[in-house]
Amino acid sequence: MRFDIISCQPELLTSPFSHSILKRAQQKGLVEVHIHDLRKYAINKHGQIDDYAFGGGAGMVMMIEPIDKLITELRADRAYDAIIYMTPDGQTLNQKIANQFSLLQNVIILCGHYKGVDERVRQHFVTHEISIGDYVLSGGELGAAVLADAIIRIIPGVLNDESSALTDSFQDGLLAPPVYTRPAEYKGMKVPDILLSGNNPKIEEWRFEQAVERTRQRRPDLLDE
Repeated sequence: MRFDIISCQPELLTSPFSHSILKRAQQKGLVEVHIHDLRKYAINKHGQIDDYAFGGGAGMVMMIEPIDKLITELRADRAYDAIIYMTPDGQTLNQKIANQFSLLQNVIILCGHYKGVDERVRQHFVTHEISIGDYVLSGGELGAAVLADAIIRIIPGVLNDESSALTDSFQDGLLAPPVYTRPAEYKGMKVPDILLSGNNPKIEEWRFEQAVERTRQRRPDLLDE
């Protein structure tokens, strides 16, 4: 799977893709991540990619021309399954959306900045608009990293144990059950006996019950869905 991420602050994206699971996914050849500096497509020698909003108001708006130039150049080399714009008023990211995106081959992620992008970009280029929550960040770079991480980790072969991703919270509409590791007892705090029993059917039954109860307590809206 290939990600082309468009940003006017590309240095913000260097670290997330240089470590841990995202780094290993690239080393395995399962994922390509290309970060593009929008300022290289600026309208003048000063690196201008934004301008004042028509009609007045505070804040600057990302211009259509640099974005058009970069997306057109990318499209000349390959077809893209999705052009995703990170924006607070987009569809809220969830596991179902991440699962759907993980089936694609080529994806562009456009990081918003300032007061956002010229509306014509959204109307004529963008196919999906995604938010990572009901709050505003300084730019879309952190959101793009979150979205890419959520997608990449469930691509087959990325995790050493592929079943791990399938037991994450939200994959089955429930929160994950509690987990424990050694030692079995620490300062009087004990691991539930069932997890030490070796009875796998009973353990799975216990985990399901715990997942339902944890979801009921913390996210009852998921059970309503």
